[in-house]
Amino acid sequence: MKDFSKAIIECVPNFSEGRNMATIKHITDEIEKIEGVRLLDVDPGKATNRTVVTFVGNPYDVIEAAFQAIKMAAHHIDMRSHTGEHPRMGATDVCPLIPISGITAEETVEFAKKLAKRVGEELNIPAYLYEYAASAGYRKNLADIRSGEYEGFAAKILKPEWKPDYGHTFNERSGATVIGVRDFLIAYNVNLNTTSTRRANAVAFDIREKGRQKKDANGKIAKDANGEAIWEPGLLKNVKAIGWFIEEYGVAQISINLTNMHATPLHVVFDTAAERAAVRGMRATGSELVGLVPLQALLEAGRYFLQKQERSTGVGEAELIRIAVMSMGLDQLAPFDPQKKIIEYCMQGTTTKKLVDMTLTRFAHETAGETPAPGGGSIAAYCGVLGAALGTMVANLSAHKKGWDSRWEEFSNHAEKGQALMKELLYLVDEDTNAYNHIMAAFGLPKGNDAEKAARKAAIDAATVYAIKIPFRTMELAFQSFSLAKDMAQHGNPNCASDAGVGALCARAAVKGTYLNVKTNAKSLMDNEEVKQILARSEEMNAACDGLEQEVWNLALAQMK
Repeated sequence: MKDFSKAIIECVPNFSEGRNMATIKHITDEIEKIEGVRLLDVDPGKATNRTVVTFVGNPYDVIEAAFQAIKMAAHHIDMRSHTGEHPRMGATDVCPLIPISGITAEETVEFAKKLAKRVGEELNIPAYLYEYAASAGYRKNLADIRSGEYEGFAAKILKPEWKPDYGHTFNERSGATVIGVRDFLIAYNVNLNTTSTRRANAVAFDIREKGRQKKDANGKIAKDANGEAIWEPGLLKNVKAIGWFIEEYGVAQISINLTNMHATPLHVVFDTAAERAAVRGMRATGSELVGLVPLQALLEAGRYFLQKQERSTGVGEAELIRIAVMSMGLDQLAPFDPQKKIIEYCMQGTTTKKLVDMTLTRFAHETAGETPAPGGGSIAAYCGVLGAALGTMVANLSAHKKGWDSRWEEFSNHAEKGQALMKELLYLVDEDTNAYNHIMAAFGLPKGNDAEKAARKAAIDAATVYAIKIPFRTMELAFQSFSLAKDMAQHGNPNCASDAGVGALCARAAVKGTYLNVKTNAKSLMDNEEVKQILARSEEMNAACDGLEQEVWNLALAQMK
């Protein structure tokens, strides 16, 4: 399995306790003990006797936190005496994992299986896999697995078709648990300039997947041959919606649950609702997000609305988010704070401070200090960032140049590529320093007996290979940015030709600088086949970059004549 330490998933376990706050606190304390995990919400319900907990983090830490929470729930919750209005089958009734960024649903399934296996084998709690992780088609639906509830599971578990995926003996105290992978659910409301719930419902029925009951010529509900009502499907897949009136705001809303933002993006929901409202003589005046949202949803929305304006989409995250918020009126009813509403931004508080988050002055002083890191590798990576940034700037200015309106998409594509280069190069500014720290940590390992010496050498070699790969990746990206600089010097806004030229100079500094890092770190591993290949490619890029920089330089000068 590839490294998912930078990925983010959400976990939303439902525990069968909503009245005893001490028990709930014991469970959530276990989650908060895991470094790198952030507890976002705890929502207890007395009538349901159930608590929904939400936390996020990288997949490795999340499944560890989930396991410890399930373990604590098993210790404190006795299902033999549990009552509540909500269907349930165990102390931890259901535990879904939701991919947020840097990981797919299919990849998240492997983590769900690891968690379920531990629950079954270490806690002796029967565990079923559902949704994307389901081991059979008939097991995908949570309601089907939970049918019969806790009281019926002692018998249900003995049926061959309902044999648990892990842990095969009924646990009388803890019941059974369902673990799986599902899509992120976005709770979203669209505001209308009306107070009529009926009219809001009409729009909701237009857009929701379920649609509305069909009426015959006499206005009565049409039925099929079996006497069942015939339904006319709505416009949007994976959308559930109803209309209601919010007295606090004095407006009617379409209340929406979006269960798959990849199949039906958030901006499509808003625009479709706005279109159907207009057909019925209303306006969508804004909208609101209930709870948190993945960054991707807002970035896609920002790009969508910029494309509708025929403007470059190759702008930074903050601008894309601003466009999305403004276009969908997400701040109409209350201020929209990205740091509190976007999952990835909420997670930033759990990570260490980054070099790239420092002011330029602080970064310079940090570099000039008495420690060897940050050093040449991080500085070279930042030179690469600046090179890509200048190329991106020229692309964006070219997309908006008067008289070049027909070429906006051409330059928007260039700007998008530049933004992608910038994003990874910014990551490498810090990762170069992290790679150095990994080497130092490996050198600090004990070297007493032969086994310790062997383990220490293996750790040093692995850390050194990584410290070679990081500047090499910087080289590759900076080398790619020459193409952007060349295109902008040759075809971009001629008033910005000098900026493209400076961008090429920055790219050259990045390639040359990281070449030195690769050579330095590779000295002790010259017989390593992977390192040999990296060195060979590094030599090629180093030899070629002078000519590429000069080519861009000449093109820039030609534009100035």
